[in-house]
Amino acid sequence: MTSGAWSESIPGIGTYFVGIDVAPGRYRCDDGRGGWWVRFTGPGGGEPVGSWPLPAGPTEIEIAPTDFAFETHVGTYWRRIAPGRPPEDGPVVEPRPVADPTLRAELDTIVARRRPLVWLAPLTVLGLGLVGSPALGSLWLLGLGMLAVLVALGTPSVSLDLRRARELQRRRDRYVTPEELDGPGRALLVRVQAAVDAVRDSEVNREGLLDTVDNAVTLPRQEWEIARVLARQSRLRVDQEEVAAAADLPEVDAALRPLRDKLELSVAAVTRRVEALERYADRARAADEALRAQRHLESLAARAHEYDELLADTVRDDLALPAIERLTDQGEALVQALRDRLAQAAEAADELPPAP
Repeated sequence: MTSGAWSESIPGIGTYFVGIDVAPGRYRCDDGRGGWWVRFTGPGGGEPVGSWPLPAGPTEIEIAPTDFAFETHVGTYWRRIAPGRPPEDGPVVEPRPVADPTLRAELDTIVARRRPLVWLAPLTVLGLGLVGSPALGSLWLLGLGMLAVLVALGTPSVSLDLRRARELQRRRDRYVTPEELDGPGRALLVRVQAAVDAVRDSEVNREGLLDTVDNAVTLPRQEWEIARVLARQSRLRVDQEEVAAAADLPEVDAALRPLRDKLELSVAAVTRRVEALERYADRARAADEALRAQRHLESLAARAHEYDELLADTVRDDLALPAIERLTDQGEALVQALRDRLAQAAEAADELPPAP
């Protein structure tokens, strides 16, 4: 997940889980010649949508936040060039899965260790061909040689994908899916992810202007810690509802009351954490507005000499100077506004509680 968890690129070969391995968004590879990709758009990996073979040259693909996984087989990396777009009928209301930010690197290490072993299958097939060729002839060797090529092309990616999926299942406590959350939990996680995406995809963050906080580490950790707490709260709410429904007695209700109070205190605490993330996102949006204003100012300043020449040709010098000074003052005000909003964004980031 994020990132930490997410990176801005996807290796050309493999199957990757959306929200755990890769971020939703628009991706581009430099050359898709002869390759293919599949988006598993349905719950649990159903409803695959793919393209094969890809034409030569650059290729783009949109990975939706609701996709389950993305499978790819191309010769180059995919680079994320834009955030995901909401569907035409409105914003996405379902949160995406959230994983421990260290999980992806851990899975990558396990798969990389196994990579040399998967080539034993085609080598074994070729070895059988060489052993049997004296007795069975050259056609036997040719047939097994072709089989070895097919195995070499298919076995590594399939074997490593299965290995990755098995290792992910063994680490079930290291990620949270939307199915583990009840309604209130999902609503809070949607807010968290909207704030995280707003900061991550802001222009000031992409250009490194929010250099007082390492968003690549801090934001995924905040998202993971909050999602884990929301999952625990959801389980406890379900347990309380089941107990209350099974025994509708005053004594049971009295015993549940202090537990509900504690749960409400926990919800209030995590809500404050979510609000801190939203304040940070608001500051990032405000800094983006100031940055765009500054760029417009720079564009105007690049043409200021035309206005200077016009004033020099049409009015006296004593009238031209105040006009130029006003433009200068406006420029300085916009620059100061950008600095102020960047400082406010940094202050909002400092309000985020440290991860335990």
